[in-house]
Amino acid sequence: MRGEDVQPPALCSYLSPEQRVPASHPLRALRQITDRILKEMSRTFARMSARLGRPSIPPEKLLRALLLQILYSLRSERMLREQLHYNLLFRWFVGLNLDDPVWDVTVFTKNRERLLHADVARQFFQRVVKEAQSLELMSDEHFTVEGTLREACASLKSFKKTEEAEKPKGGDDDPGNPNVDFPGEKRSNPTHPSSPDPWAWLARKGEGQAAKLSYSGHVLRENRNGRVADVEGLPATGTAERVAALGRVANRPGDQPVRLGADKHYDPQDFVAEARHLNATPQVAQNNQRRKSAIDGRTTRHPGYQLSQQKGKRVEEIFGWMKTVGGMRKLRHRGLPVVTWMFTLAAAADNLMRIRNLATAIPHGYV
Repeated sequence: MRGEDVQPPALCSYLSPEQRVPASHPLRALRQITDRILKEMSRTFARMSARLGRPSIPPEKLLRALLLQILYSLRSERMLREQLHYNLLFRWFVGLNLDDPVWDVTVFTKNRERLLHADVARQFFQRVVKEAQSLELMSDEHFTVEGTLREACASLKSFKKTEEAEKPKGGDDDPGNPNVDFPGEKRSNPTHPSSPDPWAWLARKGEGQAAKLSYSGHVLRENRNGRVADVEGLPATGTAERVAALGRVANRPGDQPVRLGADKHYDPQDFVAEARHLNATPQVAQNNQRRKSAIDGRTTRHPGYQLSQQKGKRVEEIFGWMKTVGGMRKLRHRGLPVVTWMFTLAAAADNLMRIRNLATAIPHGYV
C-alpha cells in the first residue's frame, strides 16, 4: 500500500537530540573530551561573569559552537547560527534542546569577546595538550617548529601611508570601493599600515610570489603522533618564525634535552646557537645556497637527523587542515588578539580530531 505524502503538524516530540545522534558518530568522542575539559575550566568561566544581571550565553555552549564552526568550515557566525536553527547534530553538540532559541549574532559576538579577554582559547588548548599527554599520545623530546602565512581580512587598497590624507589617484566612480593606482610607488610596512587592520603586514611566501597583507602562525609539533605542543600568532615581520620558535622551546615544560627539527629558514647562526643554549639539539635542514650552513657533520652524521627531516615535513599536514577545514587561509577577523585567539582554537580542534582518531586504538581510549 502506498503511503500518503503528507506532513501533519506535531504538537510535541518524545525524542531528544541525544537519541537522534548515532552512537558511533565521530562527534560523540569529541563531545566527551570537550565536556571534561570545559568542566575543569568552570572556575575560569565563573570569574568571567558578574554575579548579578541578565544571564549570558553559557561559555561552554559558546566554545562548543565555535568548535563546530571550525570543524565544519562555516565561513561566518551567521551561517553557524543558521545551522543551529535546524541541524539536530549541531544542537546536540552545543547543548541546545529542540525548543531552545538560537542566540542573536550580535549577542554571540559580544560574548565571544569576553572569552577573548579571558584568554580562554589558550587555556582550552593547554588542557587539550594535557589530555593527549595523559593518553601517552605525545612525545616530550622530539619536536619540529614551523610557521605559515595567513591572509588578513584587509585589501591592498587599505595599505596607505601613515600621513596620507589625499584622495586616491584613480577615479572616484565608486566611493565605497574607489580605484587605487599605486604602480611605481614604494610601499613598505613601516610607512604603509593597513587602515582597517594595522596589525596586518605585507608579506610573501617566496621570491616571485605576490605580496599580501598577512599574519604569521607558528606551531611546535611533536614528531611521534603529530600533536601540536604549542602555538603562537604574530605579525608577519619576516623574522617572526625564528623568534616564535625560540619562545616555544623556552616555554616547554621541564628542562630535559630535546631535538628540534626545522627547515632551512631556521639555519642562521644566531638561531642555532640560541637553540643549543636552551638545551635543544637543532636538527635544521642545511641552507648552502648563499652561505655556509650552521649545521655541520656533528649533527648530520647521526641517523636521527635524517629521521627528524623526514618527520618534520608532516607539520604541513597541520597547516593544511587548519587552512582548508579550519578557515585559517583567509581570515575572518581583524586584530592580532582575536586572530591569534582563533588560530589557537583551530590548533586545539586539530588536536582533538587527532586524539580521537588515535585514542580509539588504545584500551583506555574513547570509543
